[in-house]
Amino acid sequence: MSVVAASIYRNGRAVPDSSQPPEAPWRLEKGEFVWIGLFEPEEEELLTLAERFGLHPLAVEDARVAHQMPKLEVYGEQLFVVARTARLENDEICYGETAIFVGHNFIITVRHGSARAHSELRKQLETAPERLKHGVDFVLHGVLDFIVDGYAPIIDAIEEEVLALESRSLDCPLEKDEIHRIFRHRQHLMRFSRMLGPMQEMSAKLEHLDLPCVDPEMRPYFRDVHDHVRRVEARVGGLREVLRSVFDVGMLIEQQQQSIVTRKLAAWAAILAVPTAIAGLYGMNFEHMPELTWTYGYPAVLLMILTLCGLLYVRFRKVGWL
Repeated sequence: MSVVAASIYRNGRAVPDSSQPPEAPWRLEKGEFVWIGLFEPEEEELLTLAERFGLHPLAVEDARVAHQMPKLEVYGEQLFVVARTARLENDEICYGETAIFVGHNFIITVRHGSARAHSELRKQLETAPERLKHGVDFVLHGVLDFIVDGYAPIIDAIEEEVLALESRSLDCPLEKDEIHRIFRHRQHLMRFSRMLGPMQEMSAKLEHLDLPCVDPEMRPYFRDVHDHVRRVEARVGGLREVLRSVFDVGMLIEQQQQSIVTRKLAAWAAILAVPTAIAGLYGMNFEHMPELTWTYGYPAVLLMILTLCGLLYVRFRKVGWL
């Protein structure tokens, strides 16, 4: 069975011994609602719940396939919400999906690929019966807030590595592996940003629209979820800019070092050109070269080479080429 938990709530408190299998009739009295949590259910289980609670076939199909972007859809007096979960695993952002069916007296959460169960969330919500007695919209807020809060550790971990890369890029050129990590992070953040856009749109609808099963008094709570998504999106945008600047700074420093090496090579080439030119001139073995028979010809030529090379060396040192 894929049912992780299923409880009936009355006045904000779980009714003892109210857990039942999906095929149960789930007889609910006035003021009660049921919260059923499933993890990667079989099609038959979803169809059973769909028949019992009157779930729309299109929503059931979306929950079963589990390849949806975040969205909010209204089917009569019911809501269907899809949210994307995310976690960092081996430097990779892994995504999951949570589909949520919301009716006036029921809420059904269907998780796919999410490593974070709702057990702790359920216990946390049950410690606040005064709020939980608001009903299914409070549980919907709790689930969405739980999902969005899971984004922050991902950004924190990537941010720490990005800051380390930024500090490293100021000291020396980036290595090949570090450049690969920059581009890998940029790709992950770009994909993450594409997911955050629909999440922000969905949370904005919950904040602003008149929707079935959502009390207007809950709008400040959904505004808080919307603000969390916007803050995460802003941090993702900032990290992408930092990664771009880290790469640009690394390339500039590498170009600067290459320029320094090129200048040094050019300076030494110019210095060595003096003895090369003079030696090449005398290596031609012309017949009429009077200084060849001069007693001081050889030391005079050496002195001239050393003097010219010394002047060039001093000049290049002065301009910072050596």
